[in-house]
Amino acid sequence: MSSGAAKNKRVGLVCGGVVAAMIGLAYASVPLYDLFCKVTGFGGTTQRAEMAPGAQSDRTIIVRFNADISDSLNWRFKPVSREITVKLGEEKLAFFEATNLGTKASMGTAVFNVTPQKVGGYFSKIQCFCFEEQTLQPGQTMDFPVSFFIDPEIFDERNLDDVKTITLSYTFFPAKDATASDTTASLAQDLRERR
Repeated sequence: MSSGAAKNKRVGLVCGGVVAAMIGLAYASVPLYDLFCKVTGFGGTTQRAEMAPGAQSDRTIIVRFNADISDSLNWRFKPVSREITVKLGEEKLAFFEATNLGTKASMGTAVFNVTPQKVGGYFSKIQCFCFEEQTLQPGQTMDFPVSFFIDPEIFDERNLDDVKTITLSYTFFPAKDATASDTTASLAQDLRERR
């Protein structure tokens, strides 16, 4: 093999390696970004916790609730309460109510965000209905709970002194992984098998 052909082969291998590395990084970027957001609270990503530390002081913050629904999901969705006052470190429970306005069972999945985004690292959820497929029968109304607390360290951060109100927003979208009839049939089969 001539030196020119060997050189071309090396260049081809290097280019192929670069392309393979770029593809690998593209696949890894989503989970890495998700991990980064969870650790830092970047982009309003909330934290997960097993339990609240308990009220640490009498300092409070107002938490407002917002509910939206995709146009392609025939549900009504709203917070049961528009806002509550929370002591730092105190566990609070809020409810959102959804009603299927359609004539068929349908499934939805909720996503959430917290604003202002800079407080995401201090807003911790203990229990949440987000990212789980929810099925509602025609005309059925269901309450969905979210249990949360505000980390007391929020007031130690000088760049958060201006935050007096936090808004927790949920948006329901049609579930993509399964149809409602498939899920209903699966649940019915499970019930039959348990008898």
